[in-house]
Amino acid sequence: MTAPLHPDTVAVHAGRSDLEGLGVHALPIDLSTTNPLPDIERGGDSYEAMATGGRPPADGSLVYARLWNPTVARFEDALAEMEHAEAAVAFGSGMAAMTAVILAHTNAVGRRHVVAVRPLYGGTDHLLGSGLLGVDTTYCEPHEIADALRPDTGLVVLETPANPTLDLTDIADAVRQAGSVPVVVDNTFATPVLQNPLDHGAAMSLHSATKYLGGHGDVIGGVVACSEQTAEALRRVRAVTGALLHPLGAYLLHRGLTTLPVRMRQQQESARRIVQWLIDRPEIEEVFHPGLDGDPDGILARQMRGSGAMIAMRMRGGYAAASAVVTATSLFTHAVSLGGVDSLIQHPAALTHRPVPAEARPAADLLRLSIGLENADDLIADLAQAFAALPGTEPVGVSPEAARSSR
Repeated sequence: MTAPLHPDTVAVHAGRSDLEGLGVHALPIDLSTTNPLPDIERGGDSYEAMATGGRPPADGSLVYARLWNPTVARFEDALAEMEHAEAAVAFGSGMAAMTAVILAHTNAVGRRHVVAVRPLYGGTDHLLGSGLLGVDTTYCEPHEIADALRPDTGLVVLETPANPTLDLTDIADAVRQAGSVPVVVDNTFATPVLQNPLDHGAAMSLHSATKYLGGHGDVIGGVVACSEQTAEALRRVRAVTGALLHPLGAYLLHRGLTTLPVRMRQQQESARRIVQWLIDRPEIEEVFHPGLDGDPDGILARQMRGSGAMIAMRMRGGYAAASAVVTATSLFTHAVSLGGVDSLIQHPAALTHRPVPAEARPAADLLRLSIGLENADDLIADLAQAFAALPGTEPVGVSPEAARSSR
């Protein structure tokens, strides 16, 4: 029996099994929007198969790019292999992926209640609470999942490590509490390199592929790893809503997977160094990073293979200090998003989590760092010079309520 391949090797070779037969080495990009039909009957059968979530028949046609695209399918196959899943379904963005997951497990099956564990990415939190998808959401803490369930609960949503405070949720325990209700884990911060939620019983592992999977800040996409049965339901939603990923985006994301393990290791190592520097700084009230508290509940050791490259920190000078720091850095770009080769800094309460209700919004003194591939010493020096600009800064650019909440 052949030994399993190392994850680094899987990242390089996954989703490429048909390239030799095509006579190519680099990933091809199929930009066709429509495809020839062999005849009316086989063309119609192909359309029905894919429009209802299935795969293209072997003797049929791909029909139309909204239903199936070979470049997208290769990326999906690669991500599924890295996530230890039967299948994966790619979308035009992470929010499109989350929308499809919610629709497929609520309205489509007559269960309109969702249990959501906070904290979550602000966009997901807002989507669930907005009523746009016709769902009723109960927000809770990880230990409250079982008590939050109702007979009409169709989905449990959680993110671990969570955005923006890097809170860890025990996936296996969440699945146990959820019982027969499927659990989707937003795995964006950890990536398949550090965590595989399906191995711990989750039904779906979701990624904003825009982040670490792409890794270069030049493509938007989302993807869900899951069973083939779940994939059929998600493809059906994608086909009807048109939330498809463009083939060029799929090509860039697939290419990004090949360097993901190497990037993640280096970014994680730099993050560890920066965390150790931050915890001794007088300007910092608190630092958030998985494992920093010693992993008292053992969650990190049980389900992750590393602590990742995201850091959050609360500034001792409140909102005024946070505002000053984000405008004073030079190597850290003040921008939303994360997971790229360059380091970013942002204020969640004012940006990514602005639509979240006040009671669940991150503190106004909290900043989030995404550590890139720059030299760690240079990044530390950049933060040090930004901290030096703190005295006398006045709060600007955020609502008076947000500014007052940091006092």
